[in-house]
Amino acid sequence: MVEIKEVPVKKESSVFGQVSEFQHEQVVFCHDHETGLKAIIGIHNTVLGPALGGTRMWSYATEAEALNDVLRLSRGMTYKAAISGLNLGGGKAVIIADSKKDKSEALWRKFGRFVENLNGKYITAEDVGTTSKDMEYIKMETDYVTGLPESMGGSGDPSPVTAYGTYVGMKAAAKRAFGSDSLAGKKISVQGTGHVGGYLIDHLVKEGAQLFITDIDQERLKDLNARTGATIVGLDEIYDLDVDIYSPCALGATINDNTLSRLKCQVIAGCANNQLKDETVHGPALIERGIVYAPDFLINAGGLINVYSELNGYNRTAAYDQTEKIYDYTLNIFDMAEREGLYTQLAAMKMAEKRISDIGKVKATY
Repeated sequence: MVEIKEVPVKKESSVFGQVSEFQHEQVVFCHDHETGLKAIIGIHNTVLGPALGGTRMWSYATEAEALNDVLRLSRGMTYKAAISGLNLGGGKAVIIADSKKDKSEALWRKFGRFVENLNGKYITAEDVGTTSKDMEYIKMETDYVTGLPESMGGSGDPSPVTAYGTYVGMKAAAKRAFGSDSLAGKKISVQGTGHVGGYLIDHLVKEGAQLFITDIDQERLKDLNARTGATIVGLDEIYDLDVDIYSPCALGATINDNTLSRLKCQVIAGCANNQLKDETVHGPALIERGIVYAPDFLINAGGLINVYSELNGYNRTAAYDQTEKIYDYTLNIFDMAEREGLYTQLAAMKMAEKRISDIGKVKATY
């Protein structure tokens, strides 16, 4: 059995304790009484370049939950940019609100002012609960925004590129687990059928996979069932299916103490961020269970690659070409993990950290 090396993580409860634990450069709390804006911007690392990452609008149960989410997400963006070869740092923002009820032009423009005040250290984009229209409002107050509509010179919805990267990463994981990257006939459960999940399903249908889908949006499930023939399953039932591949494409932390013992898959490859609730516990546990895990921040990097290309004049072909490299990057991570006795998430983190360290030395002289 491969010896698994772990990095212990001390769990902190205080604000500065959490910031120190995740090694962030800066965390900005944004509040505006008039618009109701309550946002947190996390800037994790800017060694490679400005921190680029989307703004998530979500009805968090507590402010502490929102802080934890933005810290984990922004750290993931650092790794995502570094391992993809992009000259970007990692950042993310969360807005504590209901995306279906609380949006307004004034709120987005006020948030844009907060982004502008960071003078380019953080560049925002779309994420869960936000759209290209929201980015248009932000653009009215700052140039530090990507994911704009194509009519405004942007790249539009990044979801198709994110889905494509997840798809090729899944194929690489299948090659590792099954000896072939063909997904024809494979039983695949997709948890979350939103923008990215929906595009991913289209790729899987074209390849002839047998699909099982779940989502909180029942109407969307019915539409997908009618269009693709995918089997609809319950939100909790998804963990108990006897499938080849489990693809988490909703929110994070779905691989945890409760679900791990129920999973019967051989591969986990999805587009959700922070899929492992505790990477130091559940990363090694996947190895023990013989499950091939494609690191989330590696295979879902297509969206970041897409908006990054916006900064230098958008080229869709170039964005897809760069995203296709995720296939080879994923295979390299599997090889490194086996060679060094690491779980795959840690192997990917170490590879990203090495690039940051190497480029940091280049920038040490002005």
